[in-house]
Amino acid sequence: MERTERLGRYTLLLTEDCFPLGGDSLALGRFATVRRGWKVCDLGCGSGVLGLLLLEREESLSLTGVERSPAAADVARQTFARNGLDARVVTGDLRDRRLFPANAFDLVISNPPWFPTGAGKSGGPARSEEGCTLMELCAAAGYLTRPGGRFALVHRPERLPDLFAALRENGLEPKRMALLQHSLSTPPSAALVEAVRQGRPGLEVLPVQLQEGPQSGAGPQA
Repeated sequence: MERTERLGRYTLLLTEDCFPLGGDSLALGRFATVRRGWKVCDLGCGSGVLGLLLLEREESLSLTGVERSPAAADVARQTFARNGLDARVVTGDLRDRRLFPANAFDLVISNPPWFPTGAGKSGGPARSEEGCTLMELCAAAGYLTRPGGRFALVHRPERLPDLFAALRENGLEPKRMALLQHSLSTPPSAALVEAVRQGRPGLEVLPVQLQEGPQSGAGPQA
């Protein structure tokens, strides 16, 4: 079944082949740093939601999405076409370094799977790292991001030690972070993190944000 969601001036197409739109993606789309004319790569782009959110903020971005699922990749292409956007969607494995040259992007962004395989909290294949581990995701981002470029993602708070270790191992220095909560009386449900390739140490912790909509944990079909 096909349905649509309005995201500012754009319309997002969703089908059963795509992970539902969630508050974590909305928050990440607002959080990531963007600059005029930047080349952006969305790892595990799904329906193309992060691309639409970033283009709503800065329409001059050059956007490329990578998606393993052919069905989801086709939905993303339809989404961009319906909105008259010249965005590229590549069907492939984000770990495949033959897809793009090194240092090709100013910003890499991702809403990845949150739970290690066998953790007992996967919530299904779309949330499990079975197809792409956190270390593999950070390795891909480190390869694709130019020196001084940025990698922004959303993840689980309890995975922050693993995330910071994986980022640093791949030349990405955590520079900005904000926690997401559903309400002031509940613990944080997600963490927004932005790292800089070859950046200097020093992490800016932003105020806690209240999360809109359902918690999705959407991730790349790596």
